[in-house]
Amino acid sequence: MTKRMARERLEVLYEDNHIIAINKRCGDIVQGDQTGDEPLSEKVKKYIKRKYDKPGDVYLGVPHRIDRPVSGVVIFAKTSKALTRLNKMFQQKADQIDKIYWAIVQNCPRVEEETLKHYLLRNQEKNRTNAFDKEKKGAKEAILEYKLLTRSQKYFLLEVKLHTGRHHQIRAQLSKVGMPIRGDLKYGAPRSKNGGGIGLHAREIGFMHPVKQEPIRIKAPVPQDDNLWKELQKLAE
Repeated sequence: MTKRMARERLEVLYEDNHIIAINKRCGDIVQGDQTGDEPLSEKVKKYIKRKYDKPGDVYLGVPHRIDRPVSGVVIFAKTSKALTRLNKMFQQKADQIDKIYWAIVQNCPRVEEETLKHYLLRNQEKNRTNAFDKEKKGAKEAILEYKLLTRSQKYFLLEVKLHTGRHHQIRAQLSKVGMPIRGDLKYGAPRSKNGGGIGLHAREIGFMHPVKQEPIRIKAPVPQDDNLWKELQKLAE
């Protein structure tokens, strides 16, 4: 297999007639942007077209996204009915979506488990979010829980559960309490990560299937080309 073919291969975590879940690699963008790079959504369309030998354009909706340097599970809708219902869940009923991330940080957590509450203000020009301890005009409340899962010689693995869905929320909040994510130069990490990306992985997502109305839970394996991720996963399990 060529390097190009390896890059283009998709890791499908779940698929049925209405939704498809992909384990996104660091560096992939979920939807097209000003860079002009091929987004993951287009790669998934090509995959569906090939697999089912579909004529014409393939329908694919994008109900949620994760940041380009982040890896992990991303959900796409294969039907308009699924997209409408998923959009409602992600945008209006965030409490119905259970999102769990794993984060690698270099600094030891001050306590093993904690709920963080901040007020986040997005800077559109710099594509950065600032976290404040007190309310600030224009800022949105952000809440997450973290717990320490394990550690290596130099790094700590946190499990993070989101209670709100804000721009760069985990990155901004962990940085605010002195735990910037590995490789995340934008939020205070001392150095970049080999191979790019940052040490943040959308590990698990749980929700009610938008059409079947059955609970569904999808877990994404950590990046297999990163020895630290593999080491920490082994220690955590």
